[in-house]
Amino acid sequence: MKIIPAIDLMDGQVVRLYKGDPKQRTVYSDDPVSVAKRWQEAGADMLHVVDLDAAIGTGSNLDLIGGIAAESSVPVEVAGGLRNEPIVDKAISFATRIVIGTMAFTDKELLRRIAKKHGFSKIVISVDHADGFIVTHGWQESTKTPMLAAINEFAGMGFTEFLLTNISRDGTMSGPDLEYLDKACSIPNTNVIASGGISDIGDISNVQRRNAFAVILGKALYEGKVSIKEAKQLAN
Repeated sequence: MKIIPAIDLMDGQVVRLYKGDPKQRTVYSDDPVSVAKRWQEAGADMLHVVDLDAAIGTGSNLDLIGGIAAESSVPVEVAGGLRNEPIVDKAISFATRIVIGTMAFTDKELLRRIAKKHGFSKIVISVDHADGFIVTHGWQESTKTPMLAAINEFAGMGFTEFLLTNISRDGTMSGPDLEYLDKACSIPNTNVIASGGISDIGDISNVQRRNAFAVILGKALYEGKVSIKEAKQLAN
């Protein structure tokens, strides 16, 4: 299982939000590049860099993320606000792979075109959900699309990489949503990245037992509740 620290960006700062609420944010650093270097030196398998401003439509940190990628010696996965082809093309020019959420549910034809252009393995589908139903636009809009049905549909289109987040757990350190993770990981030909709720090494162990492809470490990492070293020792 891969260990992937998150670097969430807002106004050029490294932050963590509580349940995705921009009004409930904790700032951890004004120097995202140094944070990225710290995590890669600690042994991160990949960096998950999220442009929160782009996700909620208030700005962009894409040039900053490009700088992080240029300085990084590990793969960089870019997420947040990638909703049109020019932005996707720019992000994928420096990212190892990109995470697409809202666009995957609002413009499947564009999604297919991008996947054919860049390769399905370069695209991670973000299946953010609240109580099993997909949410989009930076978690600001609810849908009636069942999360598990969405994964099955995208898997049928040829996508294999999925980022699974129960938004009620994100930034809470209240434990991961193992019920939905277990169901998602049971879908054939999928690599599921578990995100949200990790509080300690026991949670990481529980995620691993569900056969997740990777786990995202966020607030628990920044608060010193878990370390990349101990997570990797467990995962390996």
